[in-house]
Amino acid sequence: MLQITDLHAYYGKSHVLNGVEMQIMPGEVIALLGRNGVGRSTTAKAIMGEVAPQGSIRFRGQEIAGLPNHKIARMGLGYVPESRDIFPTMTVRQNLMLGIKNMRKTGRWSIDQMLEMFPNLARRADNPAGVLSGGEKQMLTMCRTLMGDPELIIIDEPTEGLAPLIVTQVGEMIAEIAKAGVSILLVEQKLSIALKIADRVYVMGHGEIVYSGTPAEFATRDDIRKEWLEV
Repeated sequence: MLQITDLHAYYGKSHVLNGVEMQIMPGEVIALLGRNGVGRSTTAKAIMGEVAPQGSIRFRGQEIAGLPNHKIARMGLGYVPESRDIFPTMTVRQNLMLGIKNMRKTGRWSIDQMLEMFPNLARRADNPAGVLSGGEKQMLTMCRTLMGDPELIIIDEPTEGLAPLIVTQVGEMIAEIAKAGVSILLVEQKLSIALKIADRVYVMGHGEIVYSGTPAEFATRDDIRKEWLEV
């Protein structure tokens, strides 16, 4: 599904990604773990063309490194940034409609399904999205991305700053996305969420992958946890 080889990225003269290697198989959920500032979000942005990548990023066998981000999105990649960008003056329903890439094709998700999954959004469906809480905006950005029917979705820090109840709801939604057969790259700090959902784990440090394995294997590696995750 996605094959990343020797990926480098820079912010000005700052070398942020230093030879990242990663693979995501069809239907697989990958958790990308690491401390803040090690390059996890930059990896997501490089895949989506928001940061200029150097190296190879192949999606379904096709090289996408260097393509404009709108072309990457139309190929079947979805992206939920940590900024939770929504159109505040448009209604919740209108925000969801903006996520649809092809009005003539029925995807796996509908607006009614999104609103049924999240009653909070349903109650505010015709209200301006700007009045939503932080948790509701996170739900909306995820739902809007799903409306584009992606084959792979990158979700960056979906539970950051959310109340425990909303964290649980977001975790349940990610699990539902996985059940629908969508591949997921989850950038997440909360190990309880990431390890429960993921098929495999990558740990990043200093702009490169320092560990990969299954959640069960990772659970036995206190050395990795202490060196690369604990503050």
